[in-house]
Amino acid sequence: MTNAWHPESRDGLTVHTVSPAELNVRLAQDIAQRLAAAIQARGFAVLSVSGGKSPVALFEALRVMAIDWSRVRITLVDERCVPRTHPDSNALLVQTHLLQDLAAQAQLVFMVASSATPLGSPAAQAKAAGMALLAAGTADVLVLGMGTDGHTASLFPEAPNLAEALDVRNTQTCVAIELEHPPANAPYPRITQTLAQLLRARHIVLPLSGRDKLQTLQRAWDVLNPALPISYVLQQTQTPVALWLAH
Repeated sequence: MTNAWHPESRDGLTVHTVSPAELNVRLAQDIAQRLAAAIQARGFAVLSVSGGKSPVALFEALRVMAIDWSRVRITLVDERCVPRTHPDSNALLVQTHLLQDLAAQAQLVFMVASSATPLGSPAAQAKAAGMALLAAGTADVLVLGMGTDGHTASLFPEAPNLAEALDVRNTQTCVAIELEHPPANAPYPRITQTLAQLLRARHIVLPLSGRDKLQTLQRAWDVLNPALPISYVLQQTQTPVALWLAH
């Protein structure tokens, strides 16, 4: 990736620049060390992960790290309102790509309560998911992604309730996101952790690669902009954020 602009570390935000070949192994090693330290400190660790295709390679690198996975609880940053066994379920993605090998011993905390249909309303599911997340405990590491539109988790720029979801005073753990024009490849209502809940994590990581995403990152780097929800993560100082950039 060649680009004149390059982000630099600042208060609360650390930038790691690695080669594309190294990115997932280096980040997996960093996450595993943090989880192991949490287990030593508190007896268990909580890892919160995003869905979609981007983190698959990271999951496959992480699942062979030698830590006590039986003491790790895995939660979801967001979920599609589909049964757990649906091909587009983030839970199924995590089970398929992360809860394998050594990590098969980890406990997955589901956001959607059932593997059967019909499901409850998105709002009811969000409330139940919030209770499950609170019971699991504070995330020691939370892995975010970012779309080229600047969305993160399921905090989409066009979400009707985006302002509520981005309000750090919001006491809700999760909210339902129902887009008027959802992505064609995943046309479902969603449940997402609110910004306030994301920022309760002890450490946030954001791996990024590709010219398009670097350009989006540049637009969100210095300005708080609801059209770029990721900017709300980048512009805060409550929670440490580590940007892992493939270069």
